[in-house]
Amino acid sequence: MVERYDIIVVGAGHAGCEAASAAARMGCRTLLVTMDMTKFASMSCNPAVGGVAKGQIVREIDALGGEMGEVTDISTIQFRMLNRSKGAAMWSPRAQCDKAAFSAEWRRRLENRTNLYIWQDSVCDLLIDHSGSKPRITGVKTQMGVCFEASAVVLTAGTFLGGVMHCGRNNAPGGRAGDAASTGVTEALAKCGIEAGRMKTGTPARLDARTIDFEILEPQYGDERPSKFSFSDTTSAVRDQLPCFLVYTSPEVHLALREGFADSPLFNGTIKGIGPRYCPSIEDKLRTFADKEQHQLFLEPEGRDTNEYYLNGFSSSLPYEVQLAALHRIRGLEDVHAYRTGYAIEYDYFPPTQLKHSLESKLVDNLYFAGQVNGTTGYEEAAAQGLLAGINASRRLKGEEPIVLHRDEAYIGVLIDDLVTKGVDEPYRMFTSRAEYRILLRQDNADRRLTPLGHKIGLISQQKYEKFVQKKERVESLISYCHSTSVKISEIQSYFISHNLPTITQGRKLIDFARRNEFTLAALAEALPKFGRFIDDNHISEEELECAEIEIKYSGYIERERMVAEKLHRLEDITIPEEFDYSSIQSLTIEARQKLQRIRPRSIGQASRIPGVSPADINVLLVKFGR
Repeated sequence: MVERYDIIVVGAGHAGCEAASAAARMGCRTLLVTMDMTKFASMSCNPAVGGVAKGQIVREIDALGGEMGEVTDISTIQFRMLNRSKGAAMWSPRAQCDKAAFSAEWRRRLENRTNLYIWQDSVCDLLIDHSGSKPRITGVKTQMGVCFEASAVVLTAGTFLGGVMHCGRNNAPGGRAGDAASTGVTEALAKCGIEAGRMKTGTPARLDARTIDFEILEPQYGDERPSKFSFSDTTSAVRDQLPCFLVYTSPEVHLALREGFADSPLFNGTIKGIGPRYCPSIEDKLRTFADKEQHQLFLEPEGRDTNEYYLNGFSSSLPYEVQLAALHRIRGLEDVHAYRTGYAIEYDYFPPTQLKHSLESKLVDNLYFAGQVNGTTGYEEAAAQGLLAGINASRRLKGEEPIVLHRDEAYIGVLIDDLVTKGVDEPYRMFTSRAEYRILLRQDNADRRLTPLGHKIGLISQQKYEKFVQKKERVESLISYCHSTSVKISEIQSYFISHNLPTITQGRKLIDFARRNEFTLAALAEALPKFGRFIDDNHISEEELECAEIEIKYSGYIERERMVAEKLHRLEDITIPEEFDYSSIQSLTIEARQKLQRIRPRSIGQASRIPGVSPADINVLLVKFGR
């Protein structure tokens, strides 16, 4: 007897957990296959969520109805809003997490999720029907010889496919420390014509807090008034935050590290995979920045009830004795004991230009890819892809159109569009600089951008949606009040005097003061009792006050960026037939024909973002398709 499900999710990392949860909540009978039920959404590397652009992604996941934001809030041990000194478009939330609590919370949720079933095993083959015009996924086979059938499969295998761990001249198969590699899936995909490649990532040593001299280290504390990721009121901001600590390398540390370069698998040709540019190993840093005498590192606690610390910035695959010798030359770590040293890992990935924007394979029907198998790095990027893959697999089975987020709607839209349009030649991570519309894609307005969609597709409950609507109305009423309320000179003069501001000669609308950098809405509420009463009477929260202030102060920039986005949407609306033969248009350059034929963009807008397709080529396509 072969058991049948609507959707099978392979892998229970950050992508797999979001995919399985979304599919089950959208009514699909879902099976989640994982090699180890004690490691749901394991923080295999840094025990933190968020950061620059990544924090925006997590808020978007939450706004759509994903669970990473809530799980993070429950397990946070330190919270910081990065880039507060810059404009609001750059503010990025980041949380240090208790990694055991994070994984345990995910397990609690998934084990109790209606429609979701879990099977502990390793998938070693894919069941694919080749009888039609295009291969179609029909299920999976596990290492224990069990076959499961499904109408759709979401592959989120992380670093496990063909995984090989490297430390010095030693290497061994493995998906991460303590876990076996997975084989068979890449080979099954190759039979369908799906191209595979190799990438590399790494992790640093884990250290015993009892052997660290914290007294001489520089502590780094969380925000005095911490916020949180989830828009929901079911979670609260962290209390009793734990500090991180700054440490630094030195010429002596660098000398110890360089003594192992000859045995480095990165430098002696052992590792063939491409590593992440923006999270390089310590040996990469020494070679790239040979003139620097020190590098900043961060000691980060892995939880409240453990002595394990993560040394952020010291990822390495050098021989273990070289790593230990270098660690002992770092101030504060002279007597440190390592639970384990760092290592690099090579693994299979599948170039994401082989995917549609729905994250479904172009070559195998009903097969979806999410996470590091798409060439990305980071828990947040993986979770976002998993959420969209789970949503779109569910919608496909119901005969509904896929959810495709545009680049002006979400960082998730930028992420997926970059992957399927431009591809990757190194592990991809999100930055604010990758988004053309980052003033629109702020962390504070993720719910206003995406919660209506999350409610429409069934991931945001009616109760949550009603609370969102009430919040939105309070923000809008506050902005409207600022536009309609006049302020007399006598009411505001004392504020000008106390803050040494040039005096004014006539009254103005409240909005005129709110737009100025010298004023905050909170300060105006204190200076103007009637404004303060309006805020109190309407139960406007601190978060809502901040949302309104950002909208007011950046209104001109927001409107201008929105107009640009609307103009470019016209190109997105001009679709290209999926099977169009680009080789038939001789007026396209040879490079453009080759790139267009391989990627097969769904619109003129997507075609315009393909590297190697020139503006002249786009004009040719515009003429061809009716403009």
